[in-house]
Amino acid sequence: MKTVFITGASSGIGEACARKFAQNGYRLILNARREDKLLQLALQLKQDYGTPTLILPFDVRDRDTVRDRLQSLPTDWQDIDVLVNNAGLALGLEKEYEGDFDDWDTMIDTNIKALLTVTRFVVPEMVKRGKGHIINIGSVAGDAAYANGAVYCATKAAVKVLSDGLRIDVSDTPLRVTNIKPGLVETNFSVVRFHGDKERADNVYKGIQPLNGNDIADCVWFAASAPEHVQIAEMLVLATHQASGSVVYRK
Repeated sequence: MKTVFITGASSGIGEACARKFAQNGYRLILNARREDKLLQLALQLKQDYGTPTLILPFDVRDRDTVRDRLQSLPTDWQDIDVLVNNAGLALGLEKEYEGDFDDWDTMIDTNIKALLTVTRFVVPEMVKRGKGHIINIGSVAGDAAYANGAVYCATKAAVKVLSDGLRIDVSDTPLRVTNIKPGLVETNFSVVRFHGDKERADNVYKGIQPLNGNDIADCVWFAASAPEHVQIAEMLVLATHQASGSVVYRK
């Protein structure tokens, strides 16, 4: 049975990916900060699919904890076939010169540094075994800046470049690297961005049918289930009435 490790798995795209891989016979290592949500999800997946699930409740920004928890995995859980670097967030929507320093730090530490940390502790073992797939959840925001989102866009541009660089670095191995770049996806993403302001978050999706977590999980699974000689390097996934990170037609 193959093993997938998903960060940020307690809700949204991460939770949807967990369900998708469970449906297809994988066993799961699930990470998020909220242990209660992970336990609930693991129980549901066990009931629905009989999926063996190991939960790792910790903050991926804590490098020492990431190292310790991954290095202390039970022996029979150490061979990770697919890594889904999903943990990430946007905070605030202000002009760059008016941004909040704490929001900047959280986005950079989570979207870039934590992704690097998890990759650093998982990929060397994949290289040793000669198999593995790293799937990073980027964003259309990484293709071009949009108004009041410069720092978030910069972090997702970093995800693209880091994915491309890793793909180069493992090109002499059978490993595959994929960058999935969603557009508007209705999850708790905007609620987090606006620090819990649900009304403001809901306005993001008014007048358009956005994507949902299952749509992105389908794309992740498509990449993961491709034949071993096929590497889906990058996938841009937009709602039908979204043309780019900043161009959206609303009814």
